[in-house]
Amino acid sequence: MTVRAVILGLILSVVMGSANVYLGLKAGMTVSASIPAAVLAMVFLRGLFRNGTILECNQVQTAASAGESLAAGIIFTMPAMILIGAWQRFDWGLTTIIAFTGGLLGILFMIPMRRVFVITEDPDLKFPEGVACAAVLRAGQENAEKGSALAILQGGVIGAVVKLLAGLVGVVNGTLEGATRLGGRIFYLGTDVSPALLAVGYIVGLNVAILIFIGGAIAWLVGIPLLSGDPASAGEVLDSAWTLWSTKVRYVGVGCMAVGGVSSIWKVRGGLVHAVREMGRKPAASAGATDKDRDLPKSIIVALSMIAVLMVGGVYFHLTGDLRMTLIITAIMIVMSFFFTAVASYIVGLVGNSNSPVSGMTITTVLFTGLLLVVLGFSGTSGMVAVLGVAAIVCCVACTSGDICNDLKTGQLVGASPMRQQLMQIGGVAVACLVMAPVMQLLHEAADGGIGGPELPAPQAALFAGLVRGFFGEGALPWDLVGVGAGLGLLFLVIDRILEWRKTTFRVHLMPVAVGMYLPFGLAAPILIGGLINHAVVRGRNENDAQERSRRGVLFASGAIAGESLMGVGIAVLYRLGIEKMDLQLSDPVLTTTTIVIAVGLVLCFRWFSRPRN
Repeated sequence: MTVRAVILGLILSVVMGSANVYLGLKAGMTVSASIPAAVLAMVFLRGLFRNGTILECNQVQTAASAGESLAAGIIFTMPAMILIGAWQRFDWGLTTIIAFTGGLLGILFMIPMRRVFVITEDPDLKFPEGVACAAVLRAGQENAEKGSALAILQGGVIGAVVKLLAGLVGVVNGTLEGATRLGGRIFYLGTDVSPALLAVGYIVGLNVAILIFIGGAIAWLVGIPLLSGDPASAGEVLDSAWTLWSTKVRYVGVGCMAVGGVSSIWKVRGGLVHAVREMGRKPAASAGATDKDRDLPKSIIVALSMIAVLMVGGVYFHLTGDLRMTLIITAIMIVMSFFFTAVASYIVGLVGNSNSPVSGMTITTVLFTGLLLVVLGFSGTSGMVAVLGVAAIVCCVACTSGDICNDLKTGQLVGASPMRQQLMQIGGVAVACLVMAPVMQLLHEAADGGIGGPELPAPQAALFAGLVRGFFGEGALPWDLVGVGAGLGLLFLVIDRILEWRKTTFRVHLMPVAVGMYLPFGLAAPILIGGLINHAVVRGRNENDAQERSRRGVLFASGAIAGESLMGVGIAVLYRLGIEKMDLQLSDPVLTTTTIVIAVGLVLCFRWFSRPRN
């Protein structure tokens, strides 16, 4: 835990957090920052200083990933405060406190569970991302980091250049889309032109990419035609398609996701019981524990937890002005935060941090809290704000606890000190929380239509805003469509169980399908293409060889995400300074042609640079 490791880790926490704010608002999902952060740490500490150690790199990676996990928790929930009209601007003080306390509770609640999920050799908990990150760190110890750093740099340049051409120069359209009426039904097709989305598809792999596309196809190619209204003029068709999706079709995804959340909880019920038992058990060897087995002292965990809970209670009282409501929602927050800490930690061990169904956990929180407050007689804006306040903390807790669980597994594999990792994670949260509100405000002011508009749809936040409006009298939730989604969710669970029984390599995991339903369809196509590129790289290989062959592509993809995201934040800063997008007065055919050329070139470049070099 050297000075240079701490400084580099905190800087990367801010960078990764800012990049994932943009990605989450655009794509509705984030990707784990652990592996690219580990590579960057090796570049600086072993490439620049020449004497960096594997444990220093691990500490840097631990702090840096905290920014990414905190960004996911915040951008899924806090923009809903803007969308429901409770805020006109992002409140820096409240957003910072919510981010810090939610992230801190996620770390503190996870620490007593480390012996259950990380130390215990459960054959089901393979920690795919934690193990992969440890392998990257060991490779760096053997001076193999130069090619990895080049892959990240190449991806970053391509991501930044394409975003610059689209966001500032104006020679590329961010989206190619169109809609028409046939037989009185609306049919829509569209795709985004985004290196970050291609990268997401590559990282999640073909199976998940196909499932996201299936979800999008169900919503946009089946749901919208079925729910099309009266014929309208050609100029109104595209707007009608978007209106149908945002007001009706997306709620089918809500039903699917709710079923997915309950299903995830049921699968980890055994781990939850073990975690509860561990909370009340004093480890027999704690008195003589070595540095590689020592956690933060329980007295510090309890003290920091109490401080965080009191701070959250103060925020809730400030938001609602009602002491009774504050006590109720604070109690709900504590119970659900602990509960979903265990769920998130277990799922990270099963499928990795990037595939953790945090959206499903947050939707479950919103539905439970909203129904309870309605039963207790709360209503209006205070009810909406209360539900979003609980959801924001729980979402931050779930994201951060899953991240620290993954990092602690990596640390265990490379011989790190858990206590030092926990301190670095707290430091990363403390620094990253400071930039969440400013970055979101910059993007809100710069994006077309602001957050919630076509450029930054913020799908989860828009979804939660619609849910709380339906609960508290400012709209009616389409419960029939939610029910349809729940039925589809059960059907997908049955199909997946059959595929599991048949031991097929392709699985129908419910959460990616549900995510595809409530994402704009333009995001599904590049994600699918990214998955196909990954498949082309690993085709015909066994699991270990496939992971090694795709590693360069994962690093290139991580660079593309960082490049596009950071350029997006940079362009927002330029807009704030008065530098506007260039008006080259290109005709629509010319702009469409240049966009298609850039899109095809982007796919070819991605395929070329993601190829293994051996």
